[in-house]
Amino acid sequence: MCREEAAELSSLKPQLEELGVPLYAVVKEDIGTEIQNFRPYFNGEIFMDEKRCFYGPRERKMGLLAFLRLGVWMNGLRAFKNGFLGNVFGEGFVLGGVFVIGAGQQGVLLEHREMEFGDKVNILDVLKAARKVQTELVSLEKK
Repeated sequence: MCREEAAELSSLKPQLEELGVPLYAVVKEDIGTEIQNFRPYFNGEIFMDEKRCFYGPRERKMGLLAFLRLGVWMNGLRAFKNGFLGNVFGEGFVLGGVFVIGAGQQGVLLEHREMEFGDKVNILDVLKAARKVQTELVSLEKK
């Protein structure tokens, strides 16, 4: 399901480049050719965080009971219908997120933490937050 979200975020790449906002992914592991297989879905730079520092002081996980949740099944079905197949290797219980982080003191302009597997960010919200980076940077330079 993260491949589906990666592809949607990558569709914003032209607009993000126009705004001067880079697109990054942070992954926690690379088993076999996992990152290589992810690259066709993500059109940005990929960073490996083996120590999981970016995932925060307390990782957010869903255990096996996640597969009893209707939302997880619906998200999986949606991704499958859209032609996205994930991998089943490695640690797959850590929930992900999407952040738009501004330069300098701007901090986090958008934070979307997955509540369950396949809970995607609204890409229009991502674009709106990315536009704030540009707007706020210009206004800071004028001061």
